[in-house]
Amino acid sequence: MPTHAVVWIDHKEARVFHVQPETVGHVQPEAIDETTILSPQHVIHRHPKGHGEAKEHPDDAKRFFHEVARLLDGTDAVLIVGPSSAKLEFLRYLQDHDKKLQARVVGIETVDHPTDREIVAYARRYFIRSDRM
Repeated sequence: MPTHAVVWIDHKEARVFHVQPETVGHVQPEAIDETTILSPQHVIHRHPKGHGEAKEHPDDAKRFFHEVARLLDGTDAVLIVGPSSAKLEFLRYLQDHDKKLQARVVGIETVDHPTDREIVAYARRYFIRSDRM
């Protein structure tokens, strides 16, 4: 059975929602699986040595994106949403490190800071249109 997932991502966190296809168009909260991943630079505070030096470790974003990608293993369709450039950086990570998952990305949309219910409702509407095509 095909599965759908929506990822809301910014530079602080990623929220991954797995939505089963049979629930698309029908509100069934028990059929939604949500996981939140915090970005490493917000878990470990680093002290830069010089002015303007990055506070995060160079591999922090890579580890963050890798962890998000692993949550999407086994999904057939992925929608990436978020308010900032993190969604595009995640897509670039997939292009460089996980071409199979990148091929399953059906869309990238800009959304601000919706509630979990709003994210799932948005994804359901999106997947209904996507599945018809």
